[in-house]
Amino acid sequence: MERPDWHRYFIDIAKLVATRSTCLRRSVGAVIVKDKRLIATGYNGAPAGLKHCDELGGCLRQKLGIPSGERHEICRATHAEQNAIIQAARHGSAIEGSDLYCTHQPCSLCAKMIINAGIKRIFFIEGYPDDFALSFIKEAGLELTKIE
Repeated sequence: MERPDWHRYFIDIAKLVATRSTCLRRSVGAVIVKDKRLIATGYNGAPAGLKHCDELGGCLRQKLGIPSGERHEICRATHAEQNAIIQAARHGSAIEGSDLYCTHQPCSLCAKMIINAGIKRIFFIEGYPDDFALSFIKEAGLELTKIE
């Protein structure tokens, strides 16, 4: 039996969390970790209690031909990273100085929230076409690591 290291352990949990996603374009999962302790999880989907895109006839962004990484405001879903930060806040869990493990590199909206939440390191599996997000992350001095 091969025991996973901490990075593999938490990224695998993020992958499992992504299976709860209701997004029709991309399933994303995120976990916030501090001192090797899982603080909060999040996946992308419509706000709690609201209809999901599949219940409304499909993805509006897809219908409008909006490419990935653009026009985030035309999306019904709350992003996985946002939901993890919100979950931590709702339950009174401090996340300053924590790590974020995410199935995908954060977009620019999430990057700004991650910076303001005090998260210091981001680990992800898949890239995302948003150079603006990368500029925020770099300027804030956050560590961004792709996990193979």
